[in-house]
Amino acid sequence: MTEFSLFATITPKPAFYADALAALQGIITQTRAEPGCLRFELNTGQGGDANLYLVEHWASPQALDDHYAQPYSAAVFEAYQDWLAMPPKIIKMDRNS
Repeated sequence: MTEFSLFATITPKPAFYADALAALQGIITQTRAEPGCLRFELNTGQGGDANLYLVEHWASPQALDDHYAQPYSAAVFEAYQDWLAMPPKIIKMDRNS
């Protein structure tokens, strides 16, 4: 297995910030229960930062693909079409510690 980390910056439109936050909060438990999920953490910005941030660790690229294929993930991605000001910025990183 090739563990890796992912950092996502999600920028909701102001009118949909609460919806996007609630949708992500709603998938945390299910996502953390997935076999390949090592960490799934949702963070909010401070000081007027209106972004949402996901810090994720996955056992393998396949584990992330499996996560994206889950119905609850697909529902959030579908809602993103209307809710987000721009596509999520995804940074994949190799784990070194």
